[in-house]
Amino acid sequence: MFLSMTGFGRASRDFPWGTVTFELTSVNHRYQDFSVRLPRELASLESRMVASLRGAVKRGKVRLSAEVVWNPGARSPILDEQALLHCFERVCSLSQEKGLRAPSELTAFLSLPGVCDTPRVSEGADLGAEVWDELLDEAVASLMEMKRSEGAKLLAVVEEELGAFEGVAALLAERWKIASSDAIEALRGRIEKVMERFALDLDEGRIAQEVSLMSDRWDVSEELARLEAHVAKFRQTAGGDESEGRKLDFLIQEMNREVNTMGSKVGDAEFRWGVVEAKSCLERIREQIQNVE
Repeated sequence: MFLSMTGFGRASRDFPWGTVTFELTSVNHRYQDFSVRLPRELASLESRMVASLRGAVKRGKVRLSAEVVWNPGARSPILDEQALLHCFERVCSLSQEKGLRAPSELTAFLSLPGVCDTPRVSEGADLGAEVWDELLDEAVASLMEMKRSEGAKLLAVVEEELGAFEGVAALLAERWKIASSDAIEALRGRIEKVMERFALDLDEGRIAQEVSLMSDRWDVSEELARLEAHVAKFRQTAGGDESEGRKLDFLIQEMNREVNTMGSKVGDAEFRWGVVEAKSCLERIREQIQNVE
C-alpha cells in the first residue's frame, strides 16, 4: 500500500458557544516532524495531540492548527462582584491607614485576576479531553483519506515505471549474451596476436584458462539475478498492508547499485546505453518514492 506524505484534513464541530475547527496539513519530510498551533483555550492539550499524531503518521512534516469561532455574546466577560468589592474596600482601608487618597473608581480593579474573566471554551458545557480527541480523530481520518488517494496515484506511476525497468533489464540480459561472446572472442584474438608477435608457445588449455578468468570479471549474471530479486521484493513491499517508503527507497538504491556495477563491467556500447535507460527508470521511480510515507 502507498500512502502519500502530502495531504490535507479538516474537521469541525459546533457547540452552543461557538465552532471549533481542526486542520491538518502534511508534506514531505525524511522523519516525523510535528508542529501544533492552538488557541489559548486549548494550549494545554498540545502534548496529548502530538502523541496522537505520532501514532497515526509514520513520516512527514505535519502541521495541526485549531481555530475557535465564538458565537455572538458567548465571550461576555464574567464579573465577580464580591471579589471586586472586596478589593476596593481593602484598598480603601489601606489608603486610610497610610494617609493616602482612596480610589474613587472601580475600573482599575477589573484587570485583577479573578475579578473579570473571559469564559473558556469548556465553560458552560461538559467538555473533556475526549471531545478534542474525537475531533482530532476526524481530522486525521480526513487527512488519511487524501493520503491514500494520492498514494494510489503514486503507485500507478511507479508500477508503470517498474514495468519499463523490467523491460530494460530483460534487454540487458539478452544483449549480455551477445556481448559476452563477442568479448571472449575478441580477447582470444588479442592473446593469439600477442603470442604470435613474441613467438610465445602456449597450449590451448592455458589460453582457455586465461579467457575463462577474464570472462568471470565481465560476468553480470549475478547482478541480473539480484535485480530480479530486488524487483520481486519491491512489488511485495509495495503491495503490503503498510506503507513502507523508506524500505522501498532502500531497494531502489540497491537496484541502482547493481545497474552501476553492470555498467562498469561491460564495455559494449549498446549494453551501456541500456544501463543509462535503466538508471533513468530508477530515478523516475525514486522521485515518486520520495513522497511515500
